[in-house]
Amino acid sequence: MLFSVFMLAIRSIQRNLLRSFLTILGIVIGVSAVITMVTLGNGATQAVRAQISSLGSNLLLIRLGQRQGPGGGSSGIPQFKEADAISIIDEIGGIASVAPEGRAAVTVIGNGRNWATSVVGSTNPWFSIGNWTLASGRGFEEEEQTAGAAVCIIGETVRREIYGGTTGQTGLGEQLRIKQFSCSVVGILLSKGQGGMGFDQDDTVVVPLHTLQRRVTGTRTVPMLLVSMEDGTDSARVKRSLGELLRERRKLAESDDDNFNILDTQQIAEALSSTTKVMTTLLGAVAAVSLLVGGIGIMNIMLVSVTERTREIGLRLAIGALEREVLLQFLIEAVVLSALGGLIGIVIATAASWGLATIMSVPYLFNPGINLLSLLFSAGIGVVFGYFPARRAAQMNPIEALRHE
Repeated sequence: MLFSVFMLAIRSIQRNLLRSFLTILGIVIGVSAVITMVTLGNGATQAVRAQISSLGSNLLLIRLGQRQGPGGGSSGIPQFKEADAISIIDEIGGIASVAPEGRAAVTVIGNGRNWATSVVGSTNPWFSIGNWTLASGRGFEEEEQTAGAAVCIIGETVRREIYGGTTGQTGLGEQLRIKQFSCSVVGILLSKGQGGMGFDQDDTVVVPLHTLQRRVTGTRTVPMLLVSMEDGTDSARVKRSLGELLRERRKLAESDDDNFNILDTQQIAEALSSTTKVMTTLLGAVAAVSLLVGGIGIMNIMLVSVTERTREIGLRLAIGALEREVLLQFLIEAVVLSALGGLIGIVIATAASWGLATIMSVPYLFNPGINLLSLLFSAGIGVVFGYFPARRAAQMNPIEALRHE
């Protein structure tokens, strides 16, 4: 009996294909919009986490100033010393490595070209803290670090802009001029792409810390310390210990505010991920409104269909059809329409999500849960909005229905 009722519903839909398609258009748009928004939101969240993670593992950034952002300037505040980094690694437990970092904006010249970039001065632990890998060449030797030798390691962007157009030349072993001195390129960094704040991580030149201090900045201090914690370490405890140690080393009185701030990149990742999730939920909720609009459209068309088929309904009831069979026929018709709209919406959303993810440079993450939920929700829309027209058809008086013109 159920199969025969189902076939009756399918034949009714086939008789008015164009009207059926227009009826489910709202469901198609709603399902595709919801799935696309959620999929792109999940991809953006994943991209944010990956970009923050590329800055370093379990990373704490110690910077000058009371806080980040407006009003937290570092003007007039004493900078950090290399001895601060040594003291941190020696006196605080749970620390994997520490690297002082100095940075300056420069224009580098090589191979008859010039390029505006930034030069970073640090020690060898800087590479492991920042998850940097050498594509070719070598790192800095201990003697080069101590003596402040004229050697450098360049990022992929600098390599491409300075040496990329020359056949057979990779930049390794070449001379690169930074301000008033020339350095020998001893290594090429593996590309990391865009960073968490939108900057190009590969647009950099790395030199030994003492090289930067003696030949570029002319100072023995640095504005930032990078601290990598061991896996499983309580970051709150480490930050508290860092604060106490640095206050002692910077000779701050109990009444003095910190003239430095400690930033946990994991907290940044969680905050940004939380923001993207909220935006994804909001956009998904807005897109879901079109599902309700589609459900109203289905109810409207089903009511029209009941009116058009009044004589057919009366005839079926007159020859012995039960009310529940008529109810089931129109209910199945509404569910089939809405479920078909859901399936078409899933196909469109898959194609749209993949294409937009490629354009936006975020990973495409297929989420079977949201696809299944959207399909079930669209079918549920058919049940909810199809019940009233179906009930109206089932409760018709056969005699009055047969008299209908």
